[in-house]
Amino acid sequence: MSAQRDQLALLPKWVVPVVPEGEVLLDTAVIVQGERIVDIIPASEVVNRYPNATTKPLSTHALIPGLVNAHGHSPMVLMRGLADDLPLMEWLTKHIWPTEQAFAGEDFVRAGSALAAVEMLTGGTTCFNDNYFFPNITAEVVKASGMRAVLGLPVMNVPTIWAEDEAGYIEKGLQVLEESEPNSRIGWAWAPHAPYTVTDASFERLGALTEEFDFKLHLHLLETADEIEQSLAEHGKHPIDRLVDLGLYNDRLIAAHMTQLTDDQVAQTAEAGVHILHCPAANMKLASGFCRVDDLDQAGANIAIGTDGAASNNRLDMFAEMRLASLIAKGFSLNPVAAPATRSLSMATIQGAKALGLDDGIGSIEVGKQADLVAVDLDVPGTTPVHHVISHLVYVVSRSQVSDVWVAGQACVSDRRVVGLDQESVVSEAIEWGLKMHKKQ
Repeated sequence: MSAQRDQLALLPKWVVPVVPEGEVLLDTAVIVQGERIVDIIPASEVVNRYPNATTKPLSTHALIPGLVNAHGHSPMVLMRGLADDLPLMEWLTKHIWPTEQAFAGEDFVRAGSALAAVEMLTGGTTCFNDNYFFPNITAEVVKASGMRAVLGLPVMNVPTIWAEDEAGYIEKGLQVLEESEPNSRIGWAWAPHAPYTVTDASFERLGALTEEFDFKLHLHLLETADEIEQSLAEHGKHPIDRLVDLGLYNDRLIAAHMTQLTDDQVAQTAEAGVHILHCPAANMKLASGFCRVDDLDQAGANIAIGTDGAASNNRLDMFAEMRLASLIAKGFSLNPVAAPATRSLSMATIQGAKALGLDDGIGSIEVGKQADLVAVDLDVPGTTPVHHVISHLVYVVSRSQVSDVWVAGQACVSDRRVVGLDQESVVSEAIEWGLKMHKKQ
């Protein structure tokens, strides 16, 4: 390949490509040109093969694919810590929904999305899957930040500042799609809230729309045992059986939480190709239950990792989620080899990309893929010495060790500072929103 002046040669101590799982490359350079990875070669060959490339020494760093936050509600970061230590439905109906009704307009969503983008980028997350009101506003923030996102078009039967009823939500979503400009870093999904807030008629329409637009269906599913009891009382069937009857339990479905699966449903879910969006911290904080990660993994299901919203986590920290995913899987299954570090890293990268239908382009460090890359500095006391770099990435690393982030070959974080957004202004505006919400209480 001829040398080009816009080539970037990254020279980390370790390259962790994720595919193949568990592989670690030493003394290896990753060559980026434009948006893509164009070569992976021994570091010693860079000078001869790419003499005009700009080099980026990363002598104490691991280079990993950008992390994929597979389930979240980014603007809810402004409600972080607002109503903690409560049961899910009390938290949702008495605190979160009323606060959203009072505040969650365009300006709120813009400020919250920007704060979430800063938090995620500086923690190594390059792509997120979102579900919130005013997704068109979040899209504006995504463009400014340089991140990648799949933005949900929400649907529910609860009146909000975004829409009054299910038909209104769907029409709003269609309007967003009609008015949005094509952007290679932004995708869309239909996002019905949950089985208990969406009618059969709306599910049927959304099923047709997912086919028409070739979208995913992003749904909270089996988050608590109460959801099953409610479905049996109202519909006479389990939520999964209801989705099966509606023709929605398939590989278009990306299902968040999934803490209430039976043995038969584990096998059924894997066979159907449903993607599980595992949110370990939120599940524990809201005492929702345990996602059967080891059983689902053994059955061949695709499991991705998400943070959920910061109102129920309370952080958008994918390194923390990876650690929890491995530890909880081991403790729940009583199997010390469940969800090893290599698999948790896959769940936070390539498996998240697969859930979103983006694995052809992101989720691993491979020639031809988008250059969504994260440099993690391991030269700190807490990650010294390094016996197994992937073990450290999952069990030890703090998100504060992320030094540089690239999305589609463009620097989004440089020397721990966000490039596309004014970090100080973003934080200042978030503080102002906090004061507004406190005055209302």
